[in-house]
Amino acid sequence: MKLYYCKYPDGRQNFGDYLNLWLWEKLIPNVLDEDERTAFVGLGTLINDSLPRRTPRALKRVIFSTGAGYEKGMPDLDDSYRIYCLRGPLSAKAIDMPPELGVADGAILVRRLININSRKVHKFAYMPHYNFAGEGWKSVCEQLGFGYIDPSWPTEKVLSSINNTEILLCEAMHGAIVADALRVPWIPIVTHPTILPFKWQDWCLSIGVEYQPVPMKRLQQPRESSGGWAKGSISKKVDILKTARLARDWIRQKSASAQLLQIAKTVHPTLSTDTQIERITVELEERLQKFKDDVEAGYFSSYTT
Repeated sequence: MKLYYCKYPDGRQNFGDYLNLWLWEKLIPNVLDEDERTAFVGLGTLINDSLPRRTPRALKRVIFSTGAGYEKGMPDLDDSYRIYCLRGPLSAKAIDMPPELGVADGAILVRRLININSRKVHKFAYMPHYNFAGEGWKSVCEQLGFGYIDPSWPTEKVLSSINNTEILLCEAMHGAIVADALRVPWIPIVTHPTILPFKWQDWCLSIGVEYQPVPMKRLQQPRESSGGWAKGSISKKVDILKTARLARDWIRQKSASAQLLQIAKTVHPTLSTDTQIERITVELEERLQKFKDDVEAGYFSSYTT
């Protein structure tokens, strides 16, 4: 059974996608391998009409806490699909499944794997969306005395950084999911229209909170930044406009700093109730146990029709 998750062609790492590797190895050890005849589809917005094409050798597909969206449509859900749970009720509706399958995002299960840190390092931290991360945001956070959490960091570093934060401002959705799981209040930020409200709303409905993102102007990253979509290439030629660019970057970062500070001071953070998050965690565990039972019974070892 092979894990299927979103991979960038140039090897870039995004927390929400690579969390799959860390999480499932701990929760279902010795189940995943390189056998492509069964695809394990976990965290991410992966249910769409591209899924069959991206798992072409799969005779069976496990869907566990996955979200629907992107692309142009939904796949035909034939007998190759075994759906244990989905990210939320909107995903269930998108593929014409019962709403009770929309349990929640499986990243919530990190609360069973990490001890919540009561001694925080930062009052506030900011975690941008992967595509818009970079040295500019790092500088902004340093100016404010905020923690900076880059989605391209190693998974355990991101998890630890969220756990060490008192209030997380975030554009990265899995940053918010992990924060809620670890009882860290969070404030959703939007700096670009490519941030899809559908998947946020899907997950928020599952945990019983309202998605109320705070808009911010996008921070253009410095030329030398290596974060997000930036290439990190620096010309060897003398940059005659370097001084002007540095001044421009400073102005942009000061503006972003003022906005982020205002949000931290005035916006009330979101957090699901302890009762709700525990109920969801237990239900995800029950669904995962059902999957383990099916593995033990040999359901995914037989490929005869």
